[in-house]
Amino acid sequence: MKYNYLLPLFTSLIVFILLETFSSYPKLIYIILILINSIIFFTLWQLIKASKTDKQWWNFLILPALMSSMVIAYSIFLDNKILIQLLFIANTVFLYFYLRCIYHYLIHPQSYKTFSIENISSYGNLLTFFLLASTIYGLQSFLNLPIWILEIVMLIIIFLIIYQSIWANKIDFKKGLPYILVCCLILFELSWPISFLPFNYNIAGLILTIDYYILISLTKEHLLNKLNKKTIKIYLIVGLISLFLILLTAQWI
Repeated sequence: MKYNYLLPLFTSLIVFILLETFSSYPKLIYIILILINSIIFFTLWQLIKASKTDKQWWNFLILPALMSSMVIAYSIFLDNKILIQLLFIANTVFLYFYLRCIYHYLIHPQSYKTFSIENISSYGNLLTFFLLASTIYGLQSFLNLPIWILEIVMLIIIFLIIYQSIWANKIDFKKGLPYILVCCLILFELSWPISFLPFNYNIAGLILTIDYYILISLTKEHLLNKLNKKTIKIYLIVGLISLFLILLTAQWI
């Protein structure tokens, strides 16, 4: 396709329009979800079809599909229209830069900047994880859905997020699989007791997100043979300070 370079921009704008449509007509949530993920899929499919390198389309689809879906799910709990718009804009901007990065990686590797996919995936996965965790805790708080069902759903999505992070850092799947499973198990064990604490859903989601950040950062450093005592101390100190500040200022229900 001659105009592949325009796909990141057009796709991002179409997704933004669909998000705005959802904001005005929330009953169309399932249709909007299907349309957004279909558009992202066909965009990536077109880029991959034009590429002579990586043909594993599902690896590129996981992050933008999950993030856009979680943005829609999380926005349901927001009353502030400005925050909703900021969330939609953030998703649109991220999607544009992510697709542009994939475009360069697949079609014009000579212009691809090293570690671009790794870096943008790291930020995207962190935000997606927060939206996921907060949404799960929000569903528990407002709809009183059984926590075990929500935990299973969260576990599946966490697996995909961690898998995408491992893939983005070019770590062999067979080598990373045991670590993915261990990380999922640890986060599952942490998420369960957090759900019973008297925090609002945003605080609970943020606490679990910090746990995820520490865990995935140390895991990646280990698998890339970059882990040392200094790195461990930095991540643990940053994580513990963040948790302390959150608990200190948290709004208890």
